[in-house]
Amino acid sequence: MGFQTEFNSVCKFKSEQELYELLEYGRGKMVKSGFRVFPTGQKVIAYSPTNQAIAIVAIVASIAEINFQGEEVTEVEMVLVRKLTEEEANVQTALAHEMFFGEHSA
Repeated sequence: MGFQTEFNSVCKFKSEQELYELLEYGRGKMVKSGFRVFPTGQKVIAYSPTNQAIAIVAIVASIAEINFQGEEVTEVEMVLVRKLTEEEANVQTALAHEMFFGEHSA
């Protein structure tokens, strides 16, 4: 059992529904498997399940727990700061693919 630290600039949604709620209501949450540490209080780039940069969000809470099924999970609550412009989204998506989501040659 241990904590995994997330990238300071990445908040990737695995569920379209969680992303929709954030964009529609300005607040949202996502649940990640395992114990993770998210940068509470920081602004980060939110990515869709298809690795597309979508918005800037502020992380307001990160709660790691063992759920009723005995699984280690982390719930991350956030508020929408703003959606990215098309140009910003394209640049952030390309950078994230190179840095985080693409193949690593090292």
